[in-house]
Amino acid sequence: MVCLFIGLSGHAQKTNYAAVDSVLQSYTGKSVFNGVVLIAENGKIGYEKAFGYRDFAKQTPLETTDIFELASVSKEFTSMIIMMLKEKGLLNYDDLVEKYVPIPYKGITIRNLLTHTSGLPDYMATMDAHWDKTKVAGNEDILAYLNQYQPPKLFEPGEKYNYSNTGYVVLASVAEKAAGKDFITMCREYIFRPLHMNNTDIRTAAEKNMVKNFAVGHVYVADKNDFENAELFPSSNYTIWLGNRKGPGRMSSTAEDLLKWDQALYTNQLVSQQTLEDAFTTMRLNDGKISDYGFGWVIITNDPSGKIVWHNGDNPGYKTEIMRFLGKKKTLIVLCNNATDQFANIIKQLQSIITR
Repeated sequence: MVCLFIGLSGHAQKTNYAAVDSVLQSYTGKSVFNGVVLIAENGKIGYEKAFGYRDFAKQTPLETTDIFELASVSKEFTSMIIMMLKEKGLLNYDDLVEKYVPIPYKGITIRNLLTHTSGLPDYMATMDAHWDKTKVAGNEDILAYLNQYQPPKLFEPGEKYNYSNTGYVVLASVAEKAAGKDFITMCREYIFRPLHMNNTDIRTAAEKNMVKNFAVGHVYVADKNDFENAELFPSSNYTIWLGNRKGPGRMSSTAEDLLKWDQALYTNQLVSQQTLEDAFTTMRLNDGKISDYGFGWVIITNDPSGKIVWHNGDNPGYKTEIMRFLGKKKTLIVLCNNATDQFANIIKQLQSIITR
């Protein structure tokens, strides 16, 4: 176990890290939580600790520098690519998607995709029903199958909020068409390298296998009363046969790389603060109701501590979350590789301590 536990000096420091540690120990003592937790204030790490194992079978201890699947936390980066292209004048949020990529659903804007208000159907259901799973599908395949089978849309654009992985697949393809560049290349050139996120990438299965400090995802097997590699179970198969998709997930990173990302969002290094404000602004639906999802971020506006923006991710064997307390300039990053069903409770308790 690797631990960094720092009592930061200064009047503004109020986080009770002893309470944080007590909460986490109460879960790890029961082997419930396995992962890395980082808490920072004004960009300075106040708490960073690894719990459990990188690989249960080998009993390899986790380290704070280990790399985890981010799952849907990746959507923050997809939305950033879109915002960067907007600043470059290569697209506008209210452009119709059909201007960039062929889809059988009309009237959907880039803004609808960003805010999960597009009404697009679930691409995974269509691919699961029709795709040859001996092959690995990417965005072009997904778009081709949506056009071929045309599952019905769920609602009219802007009518409702409905979390959509399909929307973020389409966003990555829109970005490629608008920029004339591969999405992975853009992520590396526009975000990862400038921010020195040296452990962050969109990796193939083969590339992940070559990374020695990649945290293995685990699931609990009740009849064995033990955790096993998630890739051994059918629930993980889609991560293999959809292994070339871009936009809704597939990024992998470390806690400290995510802190670099968090800190860059307080600057103009990637986009201007005026542009970034769009990401942290709630969406007004067609009927005037408000959706609390911006551009790749869930938004909490009514917390006494100030505005909070966050996103989580969930893949077989992994649960992840980054929560940014904008009013307090604090950051919570939790990367878990045993997909504990207590994850939401852990986040809730840590959030309560941080906002006191």
